[in-house]
Amino acid sequence: MSKLPTKKQIQDWIKDNPKKSSKREIAKAFGIKGSMRVELKKVLKELTLSGEIDKNKKSFKNPNQLPSVCILQMMASTSDGDLFARPVDWKGDVPEPIVLMVFRSSDPALAYGDRVLAKVSIVHDEQYQYEGRIIRVLKKTPKNTLGIYKETSEGGRILSIEKSGREWSVKLSDALGAKDGELVEAEQIKGHRASGLNAARVINIVGDPSGQKAVSLIAIHQHGIPHQFPEDVLNESENSHFSVDAKREDLTKIPFVTIDPSDARDHDDAVYSHPDKDPSNIGGHVLWVAIADVAHFVKPGSALDKEARKRGNSTYFADRVVPMLPDRLSGDLCSIHEGIERPCLAVCITIDKSGKKLKQTFHRANIKSVA
Repeated sequence: MSKLPTKKQIQDWIKDNPKKSSKREIAKAFGIKGSMRVELKKVLKELTLSGEIDKNKKSFKNPNQLPSVCILQMMASTSDGDLFARPVDWKGDVPEPIVLMVFRSSDPALAYGDRVLAKVSIVHDEQYQYEGRIIRVLKKTPKNTLGIYKETSEGGRILSIEKSGREWSVKLSDALGAKDGELVEAEQIKGHRASGLNAARVINIVGDPSGQKAVSLIAIHQHGIPHQFPEDVLNESENSHFSVDAKREDLTKIPFVTIDPSDARDHDDAVYSHPDKDPSNIGGHVLWVAIADVAHFVKPGSALDKEARKRGNSTYFADRVVPMLPDRLSGDLCSIHEGIERPCLAVCITIDKSGKKLKQTFHRANIKSVA
């Protein structure tokens, strides 16, 4: 009787054989027969529940590996003319892989943001992990761009500030009154002008390219900072609600305060301090620090969780914040507003009169700030 393979051996085999990873093929590869198939089924179920492999219909796959056919979205082309793409639906625990697109002479030209159904294959390169070949170009969606509006003898032009450096043609009736040299936001529309350029229309006039508002928008576009939330993420955030959890400590009687600028919306931490009443620690203090417990609302694997992982952090500019989470959470449920009960993670620290830490305790609790 063949020996049941370890979980590591099964994972390695699935990784090396992405095109043939059904339960039957796994059993055949390891010589599993008879009653041992039941044990193999249990191991595969454990691996699936733990997220170490994904089950897709009747086959299994490595969640940190792209399937042989998937949807890719084009990224900005490099100075060498290479075009890279990223997977649209990446569920792995590691950073999403980069795919170098390999074109045939008959393939259509692709631009930033275009999506394709592609066949991908693993390669070993320092800059990318896969090569992709177009199977079918998917329906295009209107593309927004940020650029400088120019007036020419042939009409308006928008020179993109993004790495692609593309140029669009704009009818005066679609220019929204933009003036030469102003920074504008525009969307691509159907059709081409006599100049051969793609057509676009201005949807927002930002103004002086050197202005504070313009600088932050340029940085967002040039560095590809995600600043719009997908519909499923917004829907999930709007359906989030605070409910009291009996397992949490009730620290609402402690008069926590938040310390933020007057115009801040995301009050994510609060503090409180008082002299230690312990006679053995004369002159010492007890310090409380609480931070909003985002995990109370954002569950692992949810649309909110995936988007937060993609963003990594909130990005702060002088005139705006690009949040990691929608405003329903960042500015409301995960913000410690005065007089409103909120779930938090808190630490209680005791120090002596010289500031030396004596002890600390951690608490999953609800608090209510007083200011």
